[in-house]
Amino acid sequence: MRRIVYYVAVSLDGYIAGTNGSVEGFLLSGQGVDKYLSDLLNFDTVIMGRNTYEFGYQFGLQPGQPAYAHMKHYIFSEHLHFENPHPNVYVKKAVIEEVEHIQKQEGTDIYLCGGGQLAGWLLDYQKIEILKIATSYKLQIKNE
Repeated sequence: MRRIVYYVAVSLDGYIAGTNGSVEGFLLSGQGVDKYLSDLLNFDTVIMGRNTYEFGYQFGLQPGQPAYAHMKHYIFSEHLHFENPHPNVYVKKAVIEEVEHIQKQEGTDIYLCGGGQLAGWLLDYQKIEILKIATSYKLQIKNE
C-alpha cells in the first residue's frame, strides 16, 4: 500500500502559514526550496483539500488544472466542482475509503500538500506515515 507523506514548510515557531494564510515570510527560492521542488519529482500523486487547491489561484493556478503537472491530483471537497477539469484532476468526497482506494493504486508514495485541516483528519485515521518538515522561513531580527 502506498504511503502518505506530509511534506510541509514550517516556520521556526511552528506555523505552516502566517496570519490569514499568508506565506510572505517563507522563502520562495534558495537551496531549501530547490531541494523541496526536486523531492516533489519523486511523487506521482498529490492529495489536498479545497482550501489548499484554491490557495493556488492567487499564484496563477486555473480552476480544474493541476498544480503539479506530473502528478495526479485528488482534491477532497464536498462542494468543489469543475466544468472541464484536466484529466489528472479529481474531486473526491472526504471519506477515508477514498483515501484508502488511492493508496491501493499502483504508484509512488503520495504527497499530502497543504494545510492542517486535511492533515489533521488523516492523522485521526493514522494515515500519515512520513512527516517531512522543511524550515524555509526568513529570519527577521527586529532592532528595538
